[in-house]
This record gives sequence, C-alpha cells and structure tokens, in this order.
Amino acid sequence: MERICLSRYLITLIFWGLWIILSSGCAKPANEKTAVHEAASPSITGNQDARPVIVAFGDSLTSGPGVDPEMNYPSKLQQKIDAEGYRYRVVNAGVSGDTSDQGLNRLQTVIDLHPSIVIVELGANDGLRGLPAEVTRQNLTAIVRRLQSAGAKVILAGMQVPPNYGPIYTNAFRTIFKDIAKQYHISLIPFFLDGVGGHPELNQDDGIHPTAEGYEIVTKNVWKVLQPLL
Repeated sequence: MERICLSRYLITLIFWGLWIILSSGCAKPANEKTAVHEAASPSITGNQDARPVIVAFGDSLTSGPGVDPEMNYPSKLQQKIDAEGYRYRVVNAGVSGDTSDQGLNRLQTVIDLHPSIVIVELGANDGLRGLPAEVTRQNLTAIVRRLQSAGAKVILAGMQVPPNYGPIYTNAFRTIFKDIAKQYHISLIPFFLDGVGGHPELNQDDGIHPTAEGYEIVTKNVWKVLQPLL
C-alpha cells in the first residue's frame, strides 16, 4: 500500500511539474497588453520616426518575460543597430504563448507596419504542445508568403524540440525551418537558441526563457544573419 501511495505521489509531482513548464512558456503575462511595441532605444521618437522598420515577430522568446524591457533580444538588437550606425527601428511584436497559428492570425498587425525586414520566431510553442509538424509547416509557410507579398524581407528563426519527444517528431520539426528557408529563398537562423538552450546558467528558472546574459547570445545569433540584409 505504501508503494502504491508513493507511486501516485510521484506521478502527481511529475504531472504538475510538466504543467508548470508548459504554462510558463505559453501563458501571457498580465502586463503584456499589446502585441506590438517599440524596442527600448533612446533614439526612438514615437510615431514620427521615419526609419525603416524591422519587426521581431514571435512568442515569449521574443517578447522577453522575466527580464527588464531593455534586456530582451529586440531591445538589444536595437542597441546593436544604433551602435553600428544603421538607421532602422526595431519593433517588438512578440506575444507570450503564441503558436504559429496564432501568429498567422495576427500577422496583419505586422504587415500594417510596412516593415522592411521581419524576423519570424514562431513554432516553439507548437513543439512544446506536440502539435503536428505539418500544421506548423503550413502556418509558417503562409506567414512567409504573406510577408513576401507585402514586400518584406524575411528571416526565419529555426527551432528545435527536446529529444524526449522522439526521433520522428524531433527530426520532422527541425527540418521545417530549413525546408521553408530553402523553398522561399529567405535567410535562416539555424537555431535561434544556439548556445543558450540547455545551459541552465543562461536560462531563467523555468529552463525555457533566456536570462539577460542568454539574450546577449541570442542577439548575436540574430545579428549574424540580419547584418548582411541591412
């Protein structure tokens, strides 16, 4: 009887542990009221800013919950652009919890900004939820095609899921981004969280979202691909 009770206790702990991890990656913070806001930069002058727009379009990995607003990757990217002397305005269009389908549903708000470049970082929540890889592929393809039709250059951020999802799913998921980038001749960040994912010291307590130090590395990953387009 004691063994049965212990087993049930362990199962309950595991269930709630997984629920907390998924919820931290998918829930929208209470203070996140808008999908589109300026990346932190002293050079931004509001709606009168005539610089070409770069949209960081994604989920919580883009919006940056858990770090100060100037420490998320879009803000750090704006700082890098300013320091290098480029004239672009970065807009953070990250919404915590967004799947590729939800991103597709709000894509028009991004297109309405008339962006020069859009960095598409979506799919991580699809993977966490185990959504069919083909559905993610279709949604991301639709996003890329609509952005290209609107005249924007597109950078696609590659994502991966942990190996415990099984080799068939992990391989199918990983190839989505490479295949789309090749088919539509767009720039690809091979793995958005390269050098950060799997490194506890560079992630917050949830093990999913980067710390400020982690976002420094993420920004470098993005910058390598973005700079040639500027």
